[in-house]
Amino acid sequence: MRVIVTGGAGFIGSALVRHLILDLGHEVLVIDKLTYAGDRRTLAPCEGRPGFAFLQADICDAERMRTALAEYAPDAVMHLAAESHVDRSIASAAPFIQTNVMGTFALLEAARALVGGYDAARRNAFRFLHVSTDEVFGSLGPTGAFTEETPYDPRSPYSASKAGSDHLARAWHETYGLPTIVTNCSNNYGPYHFPEKLIPLVTLNALEGKPLPVYGDGGNVRDWLFVEDHARALVAALTRGVPGETYNIGGRAERTNLQVVHAICDTLDRLRPAAAPRRDLITFVTDRPGHDRRYAIDPAKAERELGWRSTVTFEGGIERTLRWYLENEAWWRPLREKYAGERLGLLPDPVKGKA
Repeated sequence: MRVIVTGGAGFIGSALVRHLILDLGHEVLVIDKLTYAGDRRTLAPCEGRPGFAFLQADICDAERMRTALAEYAPDAVMHLAAESHVDRSIASAAPFIQTNVMGTFALLEAARALVGGYDAARRNAFRFLHVSTDEVFGSLGPTGAFTEETPYDPRSPYSASKAGSDHLARAWHETYGLPTIVTNCSNNYGPYHFPEKLIPLVTLNALEGKPLPVYGDGGNVRDWLFVEDHARALVAALTRGVPGETYNIGGRAERTNLQVVHAICDTLDRLRPAAAPRRDLITFVTDRPGHDRRYAIDPAKAERELGWRSTVTFEGGIERTLRWYLENEAWWRPLREKYAGERLGLLPDPVKGKA
């Protein structure tokens, strides 16, 4: 296939591109703006390979997207470009609305124009895969899991913007017949993760002997999915999914944030022993506003209809991830110098007038 991957220099996007090119032999055009979270070094294994191409561009540039799609004439668009960090959305919501909503709109319109020029066979085979998050469903109680029928209840600027983009993708299928497929995934982790997210931040702080910040009481629960498992799921959704359908992608690996931090500390203590147990570095900090208590994905539909299942256990995935960070300081050190773990997403104190 000829595939366009937006956001392909990001964490999940680059894992997908590496899978498409190195494992499956497809042709891929990566479109990425290369913001703070996009790093072309994540695509180094694909550089120079037959079928790999890269375009630095903003998905909000409607004319550029229309031209790029028309010139490349893909069989599919896999749309992962997004602003994705909740704390950043709290501090500044505008980029999230612009990229996640307006950027998705621009791509959908570009895809609609593209397939309008295809013959019937290519038009019927074309797919637009929109990749989203479980955060659009809001917060769960102590039991149950999100299904494809769970009502949307976004609670942060980030999740609200992603909910809006999901609705656009579905509407373009219902109204214009564009063959869109939507996936909603749980928390990803693995190599090449930008160091402001929980697992890489705690990992690098622990290696440097710095405090390990845990929001609130550490009891917030997430379902964790190894990024390479997610890449396989996205290809399964693209090639076996039904246009107009949604598929929830999860790892069946619920953990509290504190359990995740404990796992990182204990694994690092074994792989690279320190003078004292790294659990001693854990520091509980003020929770972020509107912090959803629990997410859990029921991936039964994807397992049943796509023939996909996560294969990496949380314990195995954490060890693989930590070994990668230990062996690839040359990749993360420049990012660490730009973002050293400073706190994001705090609201101003109403009395003192500052965060």
